[in-house]
Amino acid sequence: MGLSIGIVGLPNVGKSSTFNALTKAQNAQSANYPFCTIEPNRAVVEVPDVRLAELSKIVKPERVLHSMVEFVDIAGLVKGASKGEGLGNQFLGNIKEVDVILHLVRCFDDENVTHVEGSVNPLRDIEIIDLELLLADLATLEKRIEKLTRQAKADKEAKAMLDIALELQKHLEETKPVRTFAKKEDEGFKILNKELRFLSNKEVIFGANVSEEYLAQDNAYVDSLKKYANENNCEVIKLCAKLEEDMVGMEEEERKEFLESLGCKEGGLEQIIRTGFYKLGLISYFTAGVKEVRSWTIKKGDSAPVAAGVIHKDFEKGFIRAETISYEDFIKYGGEAKAKEAGALRVEGKDYIVQDGDIMHFRFNV
Repeated sequence: MGLSIGIVGLPNVGKSSTFNALTKAQNAQSANYPFCTIEPNRAVVEVPDVRLAELSKIVKPERVLHSMVEFVDIAGLVKGASKGEGLGNQFLGNIKEVDVILHLVRCFDDENVTHVEGSVNPLRDIEIIDLELLLADLATLEKRIEKLTRQAKADKEAKAMLDIALELQKHLEETKPVRTFAKKEDEGFKILNKELRFLSNKEVIFGANVSEEYLAQDNAYVDSLKKYANENNCEVIKLCAKLEEDMVGMEEEERKEFLESLGCKEGGLEQIIRTGFYKLGLISYFTAGVKEVRSWTIKKGDSAPVAAGVIHKDFEKGFIRAETISYEDFIKYGGEAKAKEAGALRVEGKDYIVQDGDIMHFRFNV
């Protein structure tokens, strides 16, 4: 299981600069004019996790493998995108593929950087994109309703799905996003969402792109953004796209010292991935042996067999048991052998719920 984050926003708010910096790929064109990005840029990067380094000091493996996250830099959106304006339909189609939306919002003044709307106003910018996502969902849903209306005449299941679709249509017509729909646990809704992949149902992280002086303190733009995010159950991370690009190529220790000099504990990449994991309810467990120390991404609440299946489906099918040591105990006792001697190695069955940081060894038979 991986995490896919789509970077969206109005044209020219720093999306491509942020993508370049976060992925260290430097392959997204960045320029001071709208629609600089047409095809979505993609890059897969490692999920930062200091625990892997600590495990490696003990195990001394041949290689270390991190969990991975995909970043997608999606073309800028303008008013009317849901009707095909700008690169609208293409843009909206690309968003369907991602798990989480990183909605980058400009929160700095600079007369040398063009704003497509003529002025800096984070809440207006958010409203433009939110409305286009909502209108795109409404158009998609209306097409499905037409089909369901025909089917419902002779199909009870189609009738039940039509009812929930009509309720959702009314919800969207009141300019409320799918994510606030009250009946998301309804089976009919789940089927619709799986088929149509509603854009306004995706988790959103707002990225406040600020100038350097406002990394350690908030300006009025960030204050208004945080208030809005809090009211809409969204998260806000703050970054300076220009500085993130400047840090590309720095050694880890140099980068850490540079961030601390600015009053920051984390860079943009760490903030975004940590918040993305939190919003999607993702955690990591580890496998640790002389061949490799590796991180695996699962959903919080997954059982041991499901976690085993992330490595290989045969592990899940033939699951027998999981030998488990908590990360804290593995570090405390200096490895598997001594943890086992101390009674810290547990044998868990099919009902065990894997915890963040567990070191797992699966026994299976197929």
